[in-house]
Amino acid sequence: MNDKFFQTLEEGRKLISSAPCEYADIRLSLSEGTGISLSKDNIESVSSSDSVGGSVRILKNGAWGFSTFNDIGNLEKYFKAALRSAMMVNPAEKSLAAAGQGRRASFKTASIRPAESVTLDEKFELINSYNKILMGSEKIQTTRAIYRDVKTYYVYLNSEGSDLSFDKSYCGISLASVAKSGSLVQPFHESLSGYGGFELVEGKENAAENVLKTSLDLLDAESLPGGKYDVILDPKLCGVFIHEAFGHLSEADFVHENPRMRDIMKIGRDFGPEILNVYDEGDRPELSGYIPFDDEGMEPSSTALIKNGILSGRLHSRETAYKMNEEPTGNARAIGVMRQPIVRMTNTYIENGKSSKDEIFDAVDDGIYAVDVIGGQTNLEMFTFTAGYGYMVKNGKTGRMFKDIILSGNVFNTLKNIKMIGNDKKMFGGLGGCGKGGQSPLPVSFGGPHMLVSDVLIGGK
Repeated sequence: MNDKFFQTLEEGRKLISSAPCEYADIRLSLSEGTGISLSKDNIESVSSSDSVGGSVRILKNGAWGFSTFNDIGNLEKYFKAALRSAMMVNPAEKSLAAAGQGRRASFKTASIRPAESVTLDEKFELINSYNKILMGSEKIQTTRAIYRDVKTYYVYLNSEGSDLSFDKSYCGISLASVAKSGSLVQPFHESLSGYGGFELVEGKENAAENVLKTSLDLLDAESLPGGKYDVILDPKLCGVFIHEAFGHLSEADFVHENPRMRDIMKIGRDFGPEILNVYDEGDRPELSGYIPFDDEGMEPSSTALIKNGILSGRLHSRETAYKMNEEPTGNARAIGVMRQPIVRMTNTYIENGKSSKDEIFDAVDDGIYAVDVIGGQTNLEMFTFTAGYGYMVKNGKTGRMFKDIILSGNVFNTLKNIKMIGNDKKMFGGLGGCGKGGQSPLPVSFGGPHMLVSDVLIGGK
């Protein structure tokens, strides 16, 4: 590794131990990675990159100072700059950070085939083989096949004595086919990623074949008539719903800054049926949102957001925990060392219920099975999601395929309308990620089981 990086690290340890402030932290990272992007017969890009950078954050007299740098040999200069910035501010509301315990630990991603040991030719051949599958029909107008890996050595130091490092490797692919028939154009995509090595992206021919097949099937699918339906959500749509429509409402910076949400998001409030349990867990190494420590040095926890239908927790940074007189949860995260940590989710999901998938379908005489997700948006408690596709359900059996399934409503009403929760939870990640406060994409995962919700408003023809 870079000798200057480790010299800077030693300098940081000396600076942080005598910092004249209430709290200070230093974050440093050294990264290298590979990216390949193909579009039908074209090679859009093949790149390799490396970067080094860091930041200093200081809390002095209730004000934060922050400086970033990629001039790795001048740490003392940036440390003093952050201190000066904090001393120049006279905030109307002083910031305070909940105390933590200093920790010393090193973590490393487990991988079977480290991506850095795989040749660029092999990486290209793999993603090219998937791209060829995506092009497997005359009706395919274009494709997009992306491979990406990144290896990062990340170090966190703070004035409480924490000295933490994470030698992490992340690898993933994104696959998309765009089918065309006359003037009708129909895309479909899938993305897979996680912490680990090249083994995460090998043997994904079935995923590419499913992307191709679904994009072609959607050419013949009808648009769903609008109305209210009993809807079975598949595990992926279930996970996106709880992440987007409820998870962001559980981030304490949002709650603290919004008086209306503070009134709504009161711990102990009844939010759904007794079978509903929602968690955020950052300590799951097999998932995309894994963090052995957050960007304030706190150990991640398993946070029960809803337990037996009752609001039981929320996600915190040190600052929001202090302001709301609650415990930190280890959810202060940034997309890189040159951005400030804010409250973010990690791996958020609806826990398994007791119903089997078959029991859920048998309970529906006339409804919709909504599968996958294209995208969506939320505005406070209101949400709109577009499913990837879906099927009519009659007497427990799936029938015609539909597209343009746009689900919308109030998240709190929707949670109360949950009738059955399955026992087949799955988790999902991808090369994309979560966006908030201009920081995107942040690796997260989301998931849940099949779930039946009544009276869901669906827009359509």
